[in-house]
Formats: sequence, C-alpha cells, structure tokens
Amino acid sequence: MDARNRIEQALETAVNRAAGSEAPPKLSEALRHAIFPGGARVRPRLCLAVAKACGDDTPDASNAAAAACEFLHCASLVHDDLPAFDDAEIRRGKPSVHRAFGEPIAVLAGDALIVLAFETLARGAACAPHRLPALIMIVSRAVGMPSGITAGQAWESEPVADLQVYQRAKTGALFVGAAMAGAAAAGADPDDWRLLGERLGEAYQVADDVRDAIADTEEMGKPAGQDSAHDRPNAVARLGLPGAVGRLEGLVAGAIAAIPSCPGEDDLRALVVAEAQRLTPKSLAQSAA
Repeated sequence: MDARNRIEQALETAVNRAAGSEAPPKLSEALRHAIFPGGARVRPRLCLAVAKACGDDTPDASNAAAAACEFLHCASLVHDDLPAFDDAEIRRGKPSVHRAFGEPIAVLAGDALIVLAFETLARGAACAPHRLPALIMIVSRAVGMPSGITAGQAWESEPVADLQVYQRAKTGALFVGAAMAGAAAAGADPDDWRLLGERLGEAYQVADDVRDAIADTEEMGKPAGQDSAHDRPNAVARLGLPGAVGRLEGLVAGAIAAIPSCPGEDDLRALVVAEAQRLTPKSLAQSAA
C-alpha cells in the first residue's frame, strides 16, 4: 500500500471510531468536514517517508504517528480559521468549519481532533509500547509549549515577534515532529531527522508567506492577503519578495542537504522537491519558465 492510501486508511479508521453511532451527529460531520478531502497531507507523508528510510518495521506505529500529525494539523486549521483569529470563510476550497457548522461546533471539533490524535497514537503504537513514550513526547512538543504550534499561534497576539521564532513554532514545529515521529516509530534515533524537519517546515512557511502575498484565494484554497490584513510577521514584509523567494530556495536546498544517508534518501529528496514546486505560486513559476 502506498503512503497516500496508508494515510487515508488510518485517518478513516480513526474517524469512524470517533464519529460512531453514539457521537453527536453535527460534531461527527464537522470532524469529517475538517479532515476530508484533505490537502497535500505533506506532514504525514513526511512521517511515513522517514519511517520507510529507517526500516518501517512497525507500520501500525508509523501509520498512527502519521495520522496523529495530520489530525493535529487539521485541528490547528479549524482553530486558526475561527473569528477570534483569522475569521476565514474558506479552507481547502470549501467553507471553513465554523462557517459550515457554527463557532461552538468548530471549537469542539478542533478540541476533539487534538484528543483523537493522541488516542490514535496510543492505539497504533500498542504493537511497540517501548516506543510510545518517545512518540508522545515528540508529538506533544510539536503542538504545545514553549515552541509548538500553540505557541506559534500565540505569537500573533504579541506586540513584537521574532520572525524565525514565530514561524518555527507555528509551522516548523509540526514538520519537526512529523520527521522525528517517523524515525521514532521505526525504532531509529529521531534526533538525526530534526534538521530536515526544521528546514522543510521553515521553507513551507516562507512559501506560504509568498503565496499569501501574490497568489489569489482560488489558487490558495483559503483567503489570500491575510498576513497584511492581520499585520502578522511574514517573510515578504521582512525580506521583500525577492528576498523571501531567495530564502525559500536556500531552505529547500538546506532541507535536501539535511537528509541523512539512508536507503530512502532519493524518495525523501523527491518529496522535498515536489513540495517546493507545488508551493511555488503560478505567477512565479511562469516567470521562471
């Protein structure tokens, strides 16, 4: 089974368990709305790619780690779109959860996804219980305090934020978590994969800053121009468009260079390059051509 099918199957199994016959119907529907159909699933794909490079001797554990990362990412999107933050009308080309189901259900859906992530991790890693503590620690640090995605969101409420600190928390932390969790699920040293996650995560955020500045809502599948509208720290404002593009190119090259020597390094390199191409706004890609 390829990575995409493994991810979708793991997500579907977990959601079916959570959104069973006894669950509130509207909340169950909101969970599905937040998760399916998904985006690029880049974080769980990174997790499985690293697990594969490390031998992937316990696929149930790596599938669970990948699904947990995606649930946490989806939870962050649901909360990020709320009126208290971006008040975004669309996400992934369809109404955001609070627009489709109301703000109370959206808050609860985000909360439920966070809990579901750790339940999924606990169930899937039961086959390798000696690896579960490391997995819980890695994933928890990626989403909590002091430098996980929760902290990243909170930096937007501070009067001053260091751009790299902010972006490493808001976006980079979960990339680090995905890469390290893939290694830990396979019984490898997760620290060997930290740098890849850091550089890829920062590249992803810089690319998003560029897209937010010059792409349109249709291309992004979410409201464009949000950084400027909310006066958020972003690479284009700090570095200018040429500087941000140059920073992105350097981070992509750095991510590729950070891939440890391993049997799956070609697949990982292809993943990084493909994501860089996917995230390049159409206008920049056309001008480069």
